[in-house]
Amino acid sequence: MSYTVHTLGYPRIGAQRELKKAVEAYWAGQINQTELEQQAQALRARHWQEQQQAGLDFVTVGDFAFYDQVLNLSQLLGVIPARFQDAPAEELDTYFRMARGRAPTGQPAAACEMTKWFDTNYHYIVPEFDPAQSFTLAPQRLLGEVAEAQALGHRVKVTLVGPLTYLWQGKVIAQGKTLAEADRLALLPDLIAAYGKLLQALAEQQVEWVQLDEPILALDLPQAWKQAFETSYHQLQSLPIKKLLAVYFGSLQDNLGLAVGLPVDGLHVDLVRAEQELPAILDRLPSYKVLSAGVVDGRNIWKTDLAARQSLLHTAAERLGERLWIAPSCSLLHVPHDLAQEDQLDAELKNWLAFARQKLDEVTLLAAAVAGQLNAEQRQQWAANQAALASRQASTRIHKAQVQERLAAVDAAMYQRTSPYVLRAKAQKQALNLPLYPTTTIGSFPQTPEIRQARRDFKAGTLSEADYISAMKQEIAYCVQQQEALDIDVLVHGEAERNDMVEYFGEQLAGYAFTRFGWVQSYGSRCVKPPVIYGDVERPQAMTVEWSRYAQSLTARPMKGMLTGPVTCLQWAFVRDDQPREQTCRQIALALRDEVRDLEAAGINVIQIDEPAFREGLPLRQADWPAYLRWAVDSFRLSAAVAQDVTQIHTHMCYSEFNDIIEAIADLDADVITIETSRSNMELLDAFERFDYPNEIGPGVYDIHSPNIPSVEWMVDLMAKAAAKIPAERLWVNPDCGLKTRRWEEVTPALEALVQAAKQLRARVDQPEAEEVSA
Repeated sequence: MSYTVHTLGYPRIGAQRELKKAVEAYWAGQINQTELEQQAQALRARHWQEQQQAGLDFVTVGDFAFYDQVLNLSQLLGVIPARFQDAPAEELDTYFRMARGRAPTGQPAAACEMTKWFDTNYHYIVPEFDPAQSFTLAPQRLLGEVAEAQALGHRVKVTLVGPLTYLWQGKVIAQGKTLAEADRLALLPDLIAAYGKLLQALAEQQVEWVQLDEPILALDLPQAWKQAFETSYHQLQSLPIKKLLAVYFGSLQDNLGLAVGLPVDGLHVDLVRAEQELPAILDRLPSYKVLSAGVVDGRNIWKTDLAARQSLLHTAAERLGERLWIAPSCSLLHVPHDLAQEDQLDAELKNWLAFARQKLDEVTLLAAAVAGQLNAEQRQQWAANQAALASRQASTRIHKAQVQERLAAVDAAMYQRTSPYVLRAKAQKQALNLPLYPTTTIGSFPQTPEIRQARRDFKAGTLSEADYISAMKQEIAYCVQQQEALDIDVLVHGEAERNDMVEYFGEQLAGYAFTRFGWVQSYGSRCVKPPVIYGDVERPQAMTVEWSRYAQSLTARPMKGMLTGPVTCLQWAFVRDDQPREQTCRQIALALRDEVRDLEAAGINVIQIDEPAFREGLPLRQADWPAYLRWAVDSFRLSAAVAQDVTQIHTHMCYSEFNDIIEAIADLDADVITIETSRSNMELLDAFERFDYPNEIGPGVYDIHSPNIPSVEWMVDLMAKAAAKIPAERLWVNPDCGLKTRRWEEVTPALEALVQAAKQLRARVDQPEAEEVSA
């Protein structure tokens, strides 16, 4: 007996980030659209070949995107906001304008909102529905990719975001305001009709299976949405194409009966995150349905315990026979491409890892083992897998007694600042002497080609350490000069020396390791290379102090020390799976606590501890939120609470929905929080209708993920909305994120406008009255 093996999706950026380079070259006018399409086609062919070579029964089509798979679907369904329809543009350029506000053809416009895809660090473009939205099918690009794969001799499975998840992840917007949930469900009948036409078109192109991703079935769903699943999938039932309903990232819980009972031909479940649900699923799965078992972790890079997974699948194989499919838990979009490239990684550590290409091999190996059909070569691979797991378990490099002892000694007082915010604010006001509506940036400034070249040369050994430090100091000095010329109130050093906000710190912390080619897509052409946390974490020495001390020596204005917070250092890494994540997070927090203390001793009185991943770590089920929020908040406070009253602690968050956890954000007790609000048109402020945020806040008014330059009027208008909810003396004016991905030609005029906006806001306020209120 043999079992079907497949993957829900595959990394699309290429082993050498070929897609990123091609897309950015197209945006810059260095290649034309034909050349971009040719490079994309070559990448798809290569990735399908890798799936075939690994022994998969299907290649997956539909997981490729120039920017985002949700945006792909929006364009396919005609969900294109009116502001992108005014000026004629190439079809692909309309797509890019929606994603980033600008493309080689068509007029610039405000980009669509971007936020996190469930609890991952992948960002998707939020579908923006009109209340009278009509869905007009344009499937030519998807059908063309199907034809490409078929022409290469592949058996095709198409993957699509399912209709309910697509609708749930979008927003109905009228006159700049997001409407209620019911307005989304009102669009469902027309949406299902469009999906029906699309599935019919795929069937006519001889596609046998379509995978419909419905991860919202791992969420707490309102009853109306559960009923909508029943209605919608019954409408799609008669179409002449087999449907695999895919649920991942969590457990089904109260949605198990719904998922098992929907009229589809197969169900995929995430048995990495919800192994305990397998018996109930087997008991309730109809006899005609396929079960796709997601048993290889699509979210992390540790080798799979094949023996444990085989044991888990044994009963399923007995019950289901050939109706058992074997797969990764979710799309492999979230892991790097190929471990074989890592020629400089520590050999012992490398032996513990598996990237996307290796996970395909794990899936096929598992299928052979469950079928009792391992050949001689596969038996050797199996033995090597078990030896690697034993090596990791016995390794002496993972556990450190001094780290464990320090963590055990943490007491309640270490989570508390000396004084409450109202007293700290007075001390900071006196020390910093900032104007009303103070201006600052989030931390990074443009990483110019010269900066990147100096870093490459230093790593390659062709630039000495002394010359590298000198080059970085020149960049810092330039950055400080530019900010003073712009008249920004609280400066940053620009982070010229930093490759990435997590990788930079991980390189200086014990317990971390790094890859050369471990890139994953974060959004669009933005790729990150997450570090690997393999052991106990501690800080051998100061990480940022000398750079910050040097920057402060160049100016009389306050200089922010810049740190990445413990939750983000955890979330944006591949984390060890042999202890609770909470324990690893607190270890990182203690390391950062030491850095805060040392920055303060060096004369840095403003310290920003960024936590953009704070919301991302939130469990999918609300019942699990309190436990996570407690240890996440505690970890931040553990890192920050060592600061004296006079030291102003900032934090930063971006591109997530925060309204439902605003109390936890307040519980961080940061003196100032800067947060993304520009793309979402200040929707965050809705939280302040019911919650009186107690500290200072900078609602980002400059969307740095778009090359468009915001106007003074735009930023003044956004801040006026904020001032209607939050007292002016507690408002800051700042961009919504760091500026490393932008060019100085864009940054300088945008920040000029930002400062001008702040000055206009100050002029609107009667200064004596404002001072009396703030006193």
